[in-house]
Amino acid sequence: MKPRALLTSIIALGTAWIAFAAPTPTILTIKETISDTAIVYPESFETDTRAMRENWYLRNYIALDTEISESTFTDNTSDDVFIERLKAMPTEIEMPYNQIVHNYIEMYISRKRELVETMLGMSMYYMPIFEQALEKEGLPLELKYLPIIESALNPVAVSRAGATGLWQFMIGTAKGLGLEVNSLVDERRDPYRSSEMAARYLKELHDIYGDWSLAIAAYNCGPGNVNKALRRASADSGDSGKKDFWEIYYYLPRETRGYVPAFIAANYVMTYFKCHGISPSLAKKPLITDTISINQRVHFNQISAILNMPVDEIRALNPQYRKDIIPGNVHSYKLILPSQQVFSYIMSEDSILAYDSNKYALRGTATPVDYDKVSGSGSYERKLVTKYHKVRRGESLSVIARKYGVTVSSIKRANGLRGDGIQRGQLLKISTYQRVRVKDNDTQVAQNTTKAKKKTSTKATKKQATRKHKVKSGETLSGIAMLYRGVTVADIRRTNGIRGSKIRAGQTLLIPIK
Repeated sequence: MKPRALLTSIIALGTAWIAFAAPTPTILTIKETISDTAIVYPESFETDTRAMRENWYLRNYIALDTEISESTFTDNTSDDVFIERLKAMPTEIEMPYNQIVHNYIEMYISRKRELVETMLGMSMYYMPIFEQALEKEGLPLELKYLPIIESALNPVAVSRAGATGLWQFMIGTAKGLGLEVNSLVDERRDPYRSSEMAARYLKELHDIYGDWSLAIAAYNCGPGNVNKALRRASADSGDSGKKDFWEIYYYLPRETRGYVPAFIAANYVMTYFKCHGISPSLAKKPLITDTISINQRVHFNQISAILNMPVDEIRALNPQYRKDIIPGNVHSYKLILPSQQVFSYIMSEDSILAYDSNKYALRGTATPVDYDKVSGSGSYERKLVTKYHKVRRGESLSVIARKYGVTVSSIKRANGLRGDGIQRGQLLKISTYQRVRVKDNDTQVAQNTTKAKKKTSTKATKKQATRKHKVKSGETLSGIAMLYRGVTVADIRRTNGIRGSKIRAGQTLLIPIK
């Protein structure tokens, strides 16, 4: 063998040995070593903690220790400790540790300590509801911490994209799952109904992927985006069997990449908060609730007045009713109250429904008011009045004429305009007709005058009474007819012997009195 060929063979064998000896990246090493410098934190991190602490439940049932200051606590937890604590949690879903998970944990235990304290307080009410829904579907109970990153346990939270409630459902997804969303009721905000549907949806996603990290990612960005990421990752690597969140991390939308790490961090901080000096929440008194079916339309103010309980309390327990109205007249709805108030509601239901019933009742029919009948004596007439209009940007004479119910030519004539050109800010005089009330004494005088005429002339009583009208510039027969109640164009023509529609300014017409 020639020396050159021998050297080439040696190099080739060496390269092959190095390739064989060098460890290829595995799923385990990816999970542990993956990093990301472009972290996108969920919107729940932006929650106004002070506003949340005004929640009725926190103010009345939970004691929050606010004396611990962030500046007085130094946290030097090592990576090894984080890893061991995550491994020690009794979870079915895998909770690996890496730089991305670390960033989320650091956010919770440093800058968002007050938010964690507030969520710990809210969790005393909501976690049993979440656990019940998850247990019913046979799902891992650690999924109860998903609403931590979705809504910070705020039942009326609304994202910039329009997702609403504890589990942050978009309206299309919510309706597809059978949740009711309309002007009065939004079951995305109902802790019980939304938790039931969230558990059902998560189960469907896990059935699709067979992996909880992918199911959780799909909950955030939708199965379509996860499927696209799986296809792209498989195409780039030549491996069609990729089925792990960390392998497709960089193929996912940026806001979804941090979703699983945030979920891991939420599980960690809600388990080990004491290890980081975060104050626990203690119950001042137990809140025991019960449910009652409502089959009548009722307003929270009616319940509040009769049961002598704050409206804020009813809202806190029933956030699904958007306008403080339970539309029980449509179909039966659930009302959650403290247990001691449920019996009171049952005993006082008639009084509740009767309280301010006229104010809160729905009208089945509505009849327009006839002000002539309501006001008694007197009547209305249309009179010519002068108004002034300041020309706005983009307005034309035709637009202004339509607004006041007049003609373009009448505006031109009133303002001495020759053409159609007008300028923004120009003040125009508008002559238009307005419906005005004739005073009672004027009506009485007219009635007395009519009676006197009837007495002085028997012949006049046999003829139809008339009044005189002097035609003004721009008036038409139809316009004149509108001035007098019950008078038509045909009446004016017949009384004055007019065949066509032509009249002239200054002409005196006889108008029949009806």
